[in-house]
Amino acid sequence: MDFDRTVTTFTEFFRERGHHLVVGDSLIPPPGDPVLFTTSGMHPLTRYLVGEPHPSGRRLVNRQRCLRTTDLDEVGDHTHLTVFQMLGSWSLGDYPGPQSLHWGFELLRDGYGISPDRLHATVFGGNDEVGPDTGPIRTWEELGVPVEPTRDENWWSNGETGPCGPDSEIFVWTGESPPTGTPTSDPRWVELWNHVMMRYRRHDDGSLHPLGPNRLDTGLGLERLLMVLQGKRSVFDCDVFEPWVRTVGDLWDLDGTSLRVTCDHLRSSIVVIGDGIRPSNTGRGYVLRRLLRRVLTILWRDDPTRSLIDLPSEPIDRTFHQFLQPDPGDVRDVLRGEEERFRSLLHRGRRVLSRRRTDEPLTEDDYRYLHDTHGLPRELVIDLRSERDATHVRNSSGDRA
Repeated sequence: MDFDRTVTTFTEFFRERGHHLVVGDSLIPPPGDPVLFTTSGMHPLTRYLVGEPHPSGRRLVNRQRCLRTTDLDEVGDHTHLTVFQMLGSWSLGDYPGPQSLHWGFELLRDGYGISPDRLHATVFGGNDEVGPDTGPIRTWEELGVPVEPTRDENWWSNGETGPCGPDSEIFVWTGESPPTGTPTSDPRWVELWNHVMMRYRRHDDGSLHPLGPNRLDTGLGLERLLMVLQGKRSVFDCDVFEPWVRTVGDLWDLDGTSLRVTCDHLRSSIVVIGDGIRPSNTGRGYVLRRLLRRVLTILWRDDPTRSLIDLPSEPIDRTFHQFLQPDPGDVRDVLRGEEERFRSLLHRGRRVLSRRRTDEPLTEDDYRYLHDTHGLPRELVIDLRSERDATHVRNSSGDRA
């Protein structure tokens, strides 16, 4: 099951069941959406989930690229990514939740060959506002899949207001031993596919009002699915990351976590650039700037002569192909320009901090002054202070020797 076959298996399964294939949108969300980037497959389709008719009908299937900055600190483990692709199916007032779960089980078992013994589900067990979601519980029991009720873990919302509802998540066992425990007790259960029953809209006063019936949104993480189908221990070992891991690993000597973060951030940056975003000090451009500067910080820790311009074309070209993006043509100019700006900023930051006569912790006023006067962001100042402290420790150790 390579990338292309995995995607085709998903889309054809739902097309055979009356779903119309729609093209995924860019990372830039539709007007009126409060988030910087599209973080889930449902963002471009929100207005249809809440009642507006979709021109392609009430059953849809798609592949949507997403970006989540909330997972940045977790990137570097084996399952979290900054930019990823979500396979999605939709019922816009057509079929109910149990039907969606039946199809999900059928596709995983028969289409992808995942043994039911490796599956576990979680469902919404109820809270002070809404009772337990009994339909999915009965469905999983009928299918013979173990099910665990939870509270907040199985309630999906698009921020503090807007469409929301209970969901049912399908997990797959990734351990080498027979499955044990539950998804909330053992991390070897990896979340694969979420089926959201979009039953409510939350208003500004916190109240919940019902939406129309049978509004379903499902999202299946493509990279995690590939990890499972290809028998890998990490998303970075599956075929979509092969050109990144191979070329970056050959180019720069990086340890496991640093290699994974570098590959993720470079791949994510390429996708962001492909959607027309350029580095800046605010908004979406700042997210891109932050990604590239985190990569450069990793690369320059051991060798300040390393350059993003040395990156081969193969992983860049493969990424544009996999995300269905045209090559904007100025990728290397963007990388070169941001690298030069960051190198200049580092020199300035080291000079400014070297003039400080004290090792006392910086105050909020200090951070504000360094940013407003010298253009040094807080995270860069923290890194430079850590760099200086590490240098002092090495020098002190040398003196004692």
